[in-house]
Amino acid sequence: MKLQLALDMLSTKAALDMASRVEAYIDIIEIGTPLIKHEGVEVVKRLRARFPNKLLLVDLKTMDVGKYEADFVFELGADLVTVLGVADDATIQGAIESAQHHQGSVVVDLINVVDKAKKAQAVQQMGAEYVAIHSGIDQQHRGASPLLDLQLVKSAVPAGVMVAGGINLSTLPAIASLNPNVVIIGGAITSAQEPEQVARQMIEIMRMAHGN
Repeated sequence: MKLQLALDMLSTKAALDMASRVEAYIDIIEIGTPLIKHEGVEVVKRLRARFPNKLLLVDLKTMDVGKYEADFVFELGADLVTVLGVADDATIQGAIESAQHHQGSVVVDLINVVDKAKKAQAVQQMGAEYVAIHSGIDQQHRGASPLLDLQLVKSAVPAGVMVAGGINLSTLPAIASLNPNVVIIGGAITSAQEPEQVARQMIEIMRMAHGN
């Protein structure tokens, strides 16, 4: 089980500073959608240069021209990119083809997909390495949690599952007990007064969930 840090701030400097503080505890650095939209592709180059040994995910949430968008971030050093599960199959396939060409990985974000288990099976058959269970921030404001969707998708595709959506120290134990491949944490770390301590505690919870 890997820990992914979602950087959704609007400043490259703030993103670099936060990732540096918790570098020892994270496996994947995510350039969040707000960050890539605000700062542009330069932020990809900056984080790739600063963290050459970390996996770097760019959360494009691509809805069209999957290969075109995936190509340019893979060429800048990304290891993983996201495409929306509600996108056309040709868009998803294009992103997968780009990933295969660049020895990268595609994450299909299942936000707003109605039948998440069915879609997860379909896109993994297409060649997507990961699917992401994702309760968006606007959905979280209505009380949404990714836990039930994670249970459903894990029963359909046991491997290659990421999970995100307001996960914090109190909700992480239930999430970790379902053994997702990647747990994505944003505000619970980035908004904490001591992000290093929170990240360390999260790693401990994830290890305890599997007796490590």
